[in-house]
Amino acid sequence: MLLTDPIELADEHVRLIPLSTDHADDLARATAGLEYAWYTSVPASVPDDIAQRLAWRNEGHMNPFAVLRDDVAVGMTTFCNIDQPNRRVEIGHTWLSPTAQRTATNTAAKRLLLGHAFERCGAIAVEFRTSWHNRQSRAAIERLGAKQDGVLRNHRLGPHGTLRDTVVYSLLPHEWPAVKLGLEARLAR
Repeated sequence: MLLTDPIELADEHVRLIPLSTDHADDLARATAGLEYAWYTSVPASVPDDIAQRLAWRNEGHMNPFAVLRDDVAVGMTTFCNIDQPNRRVEIGHTWLSPTAQRTATNTAAKRLLLGHAFERCGAIAVEFRTSWHNRQSRAAIERLGAKQDGVLRNHRLGPHGTLRDTVVYSLLPHEWPAVKLGLEARLAR
């Protein structure tokens, strides 16, 4: 199975389904209350963001998902920067509505995505990247058990013309069993 293959991933907490324009209304509502998150990838225009993600999917660079809870889209996530020949992928471009944050939604989504990448697609590394200023995201990635690889300073221009320092983390296949147990323990609480 390839990292670019469309697939639905689900458990008792969340469903990840291939992103489509049908999710635009739910996702537009889900962005309410995220205006404070200047350092992350919350879309200014949900339809435009969906169109961009679908274009990247068609080019083979991204596999985008709508994150559903109770059959309502509450956010987006992706396999991105897909390097299929080297079996490397990043999980990123993720955002969740405030009502889905600090719930089982993100933990379950990461368990599903990581399980798919390592167990079905044979990934040799899964990356996570976030802004240096996004302490909430950095803490969540570290709670997963990902190791920090480094900081790309002045990596890209951010919103409002700011320079973004990007923190890069990764997980390797031999680390996945322990990370999986940790995620399952958190979801069982």
